[in-house]
Amino acid sequence: MPMKAARSTTILSVRRGDSVALGGDGQVTLGNTVAKQDASKIRAVGGGKVLVGFAGSAADAFALLERFEQKLAAHPDNTRRAVIELAKEWRTDRVLRRLEAMLAVVDKHVSLIVSGAGDVIEPSDGIIGIGSGGPYALSAARALLLHTDFPPKAIAEAALKIAGEICIYTNTNIRVETL
Repeated sequence: MPMKAARSTTILSVRRGDSVALGGDGQVTLGNTVAKQDASKIRAVGGGKVLVGFAGSAADAFALLERFEQKLAAHPDNTRRAVIELAKEWRTDRVLRRLEAMLAVVDKHVSLIVSGAGDVIEPSDGIIGIGSGGPYALSAARALLLHTDFPPKAIAEAALKIAGEICIYTNTNIRVETL
């Protein structure tokens, strides 16, 4: 069963040097109506060493976040392994495979995208953009990374603001965390 495109959010991660930022907008959309403008779609887990952002169904994302925290507890200090174990379980479990969400997971060393289709993707440039506004934010972040010396947090904030001005499912109420 193919994954539906995640809508109603924008999650962006930017990595430069030994710093990484993960941010998201605050809009929650039900159909074509804005239901909430200040939701938090970023969570710190693993004792604050790992940041997770989610796009798609909030209930599904929270269920996955809970499972990811269990995998991270089983594989402390190995975010990649925890993500792979989550993806395997997500893909093979009859209940989990119906969940419609995507996760962006970052720590000091790795940036990963995980989906219910069993995908675990590590972008070669360290930039992740997921959700309906993800491509817009990703494009803006790449340009800013290439043409400025801004730190990852400033790039993420600017790129998310640009996405919020373009994507109708994204707003400019932005939250960014850094490691």
